[in-house]
Amino acid sequence: MIPGGGQPNMQQLLQQAQKMQQDLAQAQEELAQTEVEGQAGGGLVTATVTGAGELRALKIDPKAVDPEDTETLADLVVAAVQAANENAQTLQQQKLGPLAQGLGGGGIPGLPF
Repeated sequence: MIPGGGQPNMQQLLQQAQKMQQDLAQAQEELAQTEVEGQAGGGLVTATVTGAGELRALKIDPKAVDPEDTETLADLVVAAVQAANENAQTLQQQKLGPLAQGLGGGGIPGLPF
């Protein structure tokens, strides 16, 4: 309902929706191009992911490689990827959160907010 009892201006609402859609597409493109890192083992393993969550790189310091203890290396890799994904989610919230608020606060399907 519009304050004062008037009808909503459909043209204006359509323009606002199109602008929000364009802003959302631009933010998603920026996320796909932006990279964030996560580390484990004091930097022995570093994972790089995009803001959209795509794993781009994994760096393993040779000191982390012990043929007798591959389980620890695997744990470090998992921890680094998880940390990178958490950083990507934070970036998503920063970039897309305000746009989701403009959509009525209902959030964006598929995103954790």
